[in-house]
Amino acid sequence: MAGIRPVAIVGLVRELQASAAPLKPLQVSGVLAEQLARDLRAGGEERLVRVGGDPASAAALVVVLGGAATEEDERLLRAARRARTPAIAVQTGRDADLDVPYVLATDVVVCPPGEGFPVERIAEALAARLGEEGTQLAARLPVLRGPVCRWLIASFSRRNGLIGTIVFVPGADLPALTLNQLRLVLRIAAAHGVEIDEQRAPEILATVGGGFLFRALAREVLGFVPVAGWAIKGAIAYAGTQALGQGAMRRFAAGPLSVRSRS
Repeated sequence: MAGIRPVAIVGLVRELQASAAPLKPLQVSGVLAEQLARDLRAGGEERLVRVGGDPASAAALVVVLGGAATEEDERLLRAARRARTPAIAVQTGRDADLDVPYVLATDVVVCPPGEGFPVERIAEALAARLGEEGTQLAARLPVLRGPVCRWLIASFSRRNGLIGTIVFVPGADLPALTLNQLRLVLRIAAAHGVEIDEQRAPEILATVGGGFLFRALAREVLGFVPVAGWAIKGAIAYAGTQALGQGAMRRFAAGPLSVRSRS
């Protein structure tokens, strides 16, 4: 597999297993916290979305504001910053352009007046802040699954696009591209609750096969356009990883095939 030894695949599986524990919950605080917590728990494990608590023991903090941040809101956000806990704010007040202490403007989700919580946008903001650490939460909180998988696909595609662009030695980029694609597929599988171990990994990684078609195409293209080949190679690495991730997401979202899934 493009120069990747079996021990590397075992290492990826163990890396994923190590990230599964301990699993911290999301913490929701502020006005209407109970309502948003119910929305985020929908169809998932109730214990993984709590109302109130210490941000240091949470996977991420969501503070619901009714306008300007209160002293309690600021205390929680400050505590999250100190504990390096990702935090986002959900603004339900009319003054949507108010600055929120300790939260970047890009991490503030504004609720349209008279409408419910924009749960999908909140989940997307959480996915962006959680990064790969959101994989195991996505397996147990369906609200996060799509946003986390889309973030993973976008992130790994950018990485591979960059690798394909900056590595000029023919074939030298293949191991790195392949490892990233394997990691992406395993993360998407885990986000759908698929149990992964060393025996089952090859079966799961059958979904990675399509990616090699793109790498073969990239090598053919380089033979025809050697001058701009570096740019095309990067674009193909990006597009190939995107296609691979989307295919894996559709496969695992359709339910277990020959792999076991958590009940």
